[in-house]
Amino acid sequence: MKKSLSGVLLTAPLLAGCLVFYAVPFGITLWYSLTSGRGASAHFVGLEHYKSLLKNHNFLLAFGNTMAFLAVGLPLIMVLSYLIALLFQKQAGKHQLLKSVFLLPYIMPVAGTVLLVNSIFTQDGALNAFSSLLGAAPKDWLSGPQAFGVVVLLFLWKNSGYSTILLLAGLVTIPGDQYESADLDGATSWQKFLYITTPQMWYSVFFALVFSVINSFKCFREIFLIGGQHPHSSIYMLQHFINNGFAKLNYARLSVASVLLLLVLLIFFASFYRFVRKREV
Repeated sequence: MKKSLSGVLLTAPLLAGCLVFYAVPFGITLWYSLTSGRGASAHFVGLEHYKSLLKNHNFLLAFGNTMAFLAVGLPLIMVLSYLIALLFQKQAGKHQLLKSVFLLPYIMPVAGTVLLVNSIFTQDGALNAFSSLLGAAPKDWLSGPQAFGVVVLLFLWKNSGYSTILLLAGLVTIPGDQYESADLDGATSWQKFLYITTPQMWYSVFFALVFSVINSFKCFREIFLIGGQHPHSSIYMLQHFINNGFAKLNYARLSVASVLLLLVLLIFFASFYRFVRKREV
């Protein structure tokens, strides 16, 4: 009983913080999404705000772009990070400096990142200077459909090193004698990867995936500084829609957008976690 009480007391500050800064605001957001009016004039309208928002062109564009960004960026960053981690698996303890280099883009200030992107991809950037030498016409890479690809590349460059470190931490926990036994049995590299490495890495992959999703939304800072409040339609993200909505203080619309995004992410994480639970040894 004393141990249980001690545990409750130790976790009470954290639980209180989660309640005040997460649970209560989410409850208010959910209430705003289901009601119309404020204060004494507020009345329950059910899913009317949801139906209205799902017919809004700007919301559908922003939501579609955000989902497309996740659908393209997440598989690429996980595959790239996993390949790099596998490359350094056997020498994980000998490349401390290289692992630090991996994290440099991640800790690079937003302003510095934006300056780097602009110096490469704007009309007068290095990429156009190089392409002009080859006789190609210059492009403003940040003001056309190709801006989506630039943003994905930015996401990969900035965050793949961090994901690599997380996956490498999982790889080094796999006992080396399992690989030695497989070598004695004549197993190929592919067989060792398929039957030894992969089954023991699912939770590490899930953990890295969660952080990659978090980092994908942080990428909005760079997108906003590159394209402003109204960028090219290919990189108009859900955060643009929500931020621009604050100008009109339409709490119902903003709340609905936030709740829908949360539902999609919860469904995605729950599905992938269930997938992982069935395959982790």
